[in-house]
Formats: sequence, C-alpha cells, structure tokens
Amino acid sequence: MNEPAARLRTLLDRGDMLVMPCCFDALSARLIEQAGFPLTFMSGFAVSASRLALPDTGLISVSEMLDQGRAICDAVRIPVIGDGDTGHGNPANVRRTVDQYARAGFAGVMIEDQVMPKRCGHTGVKEVVDLSEAIRRVRAAVDARDAGAGTLIVARTDARAALGLEEALRRMQAFADAGADILFLEAPRDAAEMRRFCTEIPGIKMANMLEEGITPILPPSELAEIGYRIAAYPLTLLSAAVFAIREALAELAAGRTPTRRVDFGTLRELVGFDAYDDLLKRY
Repeated sequence: MNEPAARLRTLLDRGDMLVMPCCFDALSARLIEQAGFPLTFMSGFAVSASRLALPDTGLISVSEMLDQGRAICDAVRIPVIGDGDTGHGNPANVRRTVDQYARAGFAGVMIEDQVMPKRCGHTGVKEVVDLSEAIRRVRAAVDARDAGAGTLIVARTDARAALGLEEALRRMQAFADAGADILFLEAPRDAAEMRRFCTEIPGIKMANMLEEGITPILPPSELAEIGYRIAAYPLTLLSAAVFAIREALAELAAGRTPTRRVDFGTLRELVGFDAYDDLLKRY
C-alpha cells in the first residue's frame, strides 16, 4: 500500500476544508509541515523557478521534477501531491509518470489536458488536447493507481481558458466518470463559475488561489461554502521568499546586516543539526 496516499485519503475522508500551501523544495515543505498544515503540493511553476530560474512552460524535465520531489517527500511526513503536468507523452508515458511519482513518495499526482509543452494556467493557455485524448490520459493515470501505484489522481483541465466554461465542465464530468480522485478546474473567472463547478460536477474539488491570477482569491470558509475541499496556494511561499531575499539584498547593498531574518539557532534546528549530533552520541 502507498502509505502517503493512505494518509491523504484519511485526510479527505474527514470532510474538512484543507488549506494547502505549495512547496518548491525540501526546506519549504518542512516549514509547511512545522506550521501545522496537513498536506502540501509540489508546484511545477515554483520548482521550475527555484531550480532553474525558468518559466513554467514545459522546460523542466520529468527527471528534474522527480529529483526535487524525492527530496521533498523525504523531508516531511505530511502527504505531498506532485505536479505531473501532461503526463509527459501518450497514455503509456502517463502510466510511467504516475508510477515514478509513487516510487518517489508522492501521495498524489496531478495530470492535465494541455498540449505539450504546457504552461502556467494563469498566463494565457491557448490549447488543450481534444476530449478523447484528455480522457485517455486520466484513464491511464487511474489504471496506474489501481495497478499498484496507489497515488490519488488529481485531474486538471485548462479548457476554461482555451475553450470556455461549458467545455471545462464537460471535461470535469468526464474525468470524474473516468475515476479521478480530485478534480481541478483551472482559472475560473468568478465565484459564479466556481459555484457551477462545485454544484454541477460530483467529487472532491480543488481551488487554485494564485495571487494576482485570474481566479478571485476567496477565504477558505467561503471556498468551503461553495463546495471546495482543498485550497491550494501555489506561489504564495515562493513570492514571499523572493520578496524577503530582495529585501535582504537591499540591506546588504546599503552596508547593513538584515535584521528581518531567523537566527542561526533556528536554522540549525530546522535542518536537524541537534538531531544529527544526538544520533552521533549513540555511537
């Protein structure tokens, strides 16, 4: 049994609204866990930005994502959902992607219906694959789950931007029928569209709360009232980190030591120096 997936299923079975800050490396994932959040998501945008300083336009490889993912999953006990993008090819590629993500320690994997190379859903998606191909991707992911991977499948559509809301809802229904565990309609334009999605389509829904993105930022209580079960914050931590680093660099450039920082002892504890020293004492 996939233990991380089992923990994620237990969380979902409780019926609570889950607030999910998204991570980009092992350290950010550990901070999310220490802050008391019950799960996280490895954001493709954030990993591409932090690892390569490149845009989320399909430039990062599946091997690089898996390498980052292994480090993240090893650093925490909370369930981690991984961004599997388009599955990286045909249905056979999708199955292998899901299998690899399961072996890396992910509790779930997101598969989307954009054409390759894909791009961030809030930066002007123009094309998605046709409905039949999109369903084949989801079916392949579900088959990999049921054949032993065990990871929950998050099925995403970007059809709202490319083809309109009605087609996006049609795809969400088709993905639910194909056995997806969590449904993700990217970039609805307003609360009315979000409510239609949650009201008309069965299953567990995930909202994407991207600051300055296309979808309105709503508080978790309102998202729960609409019908969402997971609120993802894909770039909040990355944006905050960039802000803090720029602020510190400005202080250094002015000849000052930044004061808005954690102390050295906190950093030592965060990365496990004390636990490391305690381990050595046993030998």
